[in-house]
Amino acid sequence: MTKRDLVVSIAEDSDLTQEQVLDVVQKTLDCISEAVARGETVELRNFGVFEVKIRKARIGRNPNEPERDVPIPPRSVVKFKPGKQMRDAVIQLSPAAPKKKP
Repeated sequence: MTKRDLVVSIAEDSDLTQEQVLDVVQKTLDCISEAVARGETVELRNFGVFEVKIRKARIGRNPNEPERDVPIPPRSVVKFKPGKQMRDAVIQLSPAAPKKKP
């Protein structure tokens, strides 16, 4: 599902135009992005939690030159932890190939 698919779906289920829905969806995503960029945790009940985690520094290996160590510095990454409802819905999926957009 793309942002466009989401906008069309919400517009069909509501009395809002696609343009109005796009503005709301974009502002929502912008607010989430800005909060996470400030290092805040964003918790959306029944959906999930976005949080910033710090990865430790480590030593990597170049497969083309395995004898040479490559230092990888510590860095911040965004982690998403799905909420209980989403986790339960995903568990119900069959382990067969994921469904693709038609």
